[in-house]
Amino acid sequence: MPIVNRVAALSDEMAAWRHDFHENPELQYDVHRTAGIVADRLREFGCDEVVTGIGRTGVVGVIRGRKSASGKTIGLRADMDALPIMETSGVPYASKVPGKMHACGHDGHTAMLLGAAKYLAETRNFDGTAVVIFQPAEEGGGGGKAMVEDGLMTRWNIQEVYGMHNMPGLPEGHFATTPGAMLASSDNIQITVHGKGGHAGAGPHKSIDSVLIGAQIVNALQSIVARNVDPLKSAVISITQFHSGTAFNIIPEVAELGGTVRTLDPEVRDLVERRIGEVAESVARAYGGSAETKYTRMYPVTMNHAREAGLAADVARDIVGAERVNDKFIPMMGAEDFSFMLEARPGAMILVGMGDGNECHHPAYVFNDNILGHGASYWARLVETRMPAG
Repeated sequence: MPIVNRVAALSDEMAAWRHDFHENPELQYDVHRTAGIVADRLREFGCDEVVTGIGRTGVVGVIRGRKSASGKTIGLRADMDALPIMETSGVPYASKVPGKMHACGHDGHTAMLLGAAKYLAETRNFDGTAVVIFQPAEEGGGGGKAMVEDGLMTRWNIQEVYGMHNMPGLPEGHFATTPGAMLASSDNIQITVHGKGGHAGAGPHKSIDSVLIGAQIVNALQSIVARNVDPLKSAVISITQFHSGTAFNIIPEVAELGGTVRTLDPEVRDLVERRIGEVAESVARAYGGSAETKYTRMYPVTMNHAREAGLAADVARDIVGAERVNDKFIPMMGAEDFSFMLEARPGAMILVGMGDGNECHHPAYVFNDNILGHGASYWARLVETRMPAG
């Protein structure tokens, strides 16, 4: 079954919505303009219920099918926020807001889900309820968690939830998913090293060099992945910040390190958290100093439920054909706060191919409008397949 004809007819309209969102990017929870337009469109489409302010600035639209005997309710989620990046794409509809850009395609996700919502509200050819979820603050703000904590799943009795993300490098119109871990957990680490300041030239022997200790900690942390983590499992520890000192000739008392941790397994996550603190403190003590570690858990592993991942792959095959769907996708170390929704309800994340182009989070990233019909058709068919009208 190819792209839904009615959805294909919405391609120009979806592209216009996306270009408008792209020109006017907003960050994290400050998506008031975007959320307002989304809510207005959902009302125009005739959604049975449109609610704003879920998870601070999220929007929820409720569409009831022609029948309700199944009692099923399925959630479809798109993200709305942009990134703090100066755009260099050169497209005619480039960002009008300096330092802000839709560099991850959330404008496309929002446009695709709006297209699916318009189709579903027009046809209502399903037995149950579809809930379209437009989420703020995916980029580091935990908007998915905020919506769940605000009663998203319980208020509308959502039983399954599905998300989608574009994927540069995956051929245009192809889909990919997998049961189990799809994307990594994402955690932040901050390590504060305490030494003893002094004159860097005249009296280094009287000091305890926090910079030297910090450098040794950076090296030592790599041993955790190399020698503590099962080689058949995955983990990444990256120190990306090192701040210390105020002058060329002063050994600073304090050095501050920061970075990110990614894992695909909850037990590995626990192990890495424990070992980072142990290694940092032990190295610091060996050099006469001390170290304090603050480990902040951000996003859990995006863990697809096996049954729902299989259902998602089946729907994708109906749209683009079996040869264009990879249902054994190798997990990536990127992270997604859709993971919070998957912790709350069964569901699955799927990727839709963008073709060649710059990776997400690149200042010259360009979303491929050719895939708008693929994404919107996937969501529409997912509802009709999971809740057939009979």
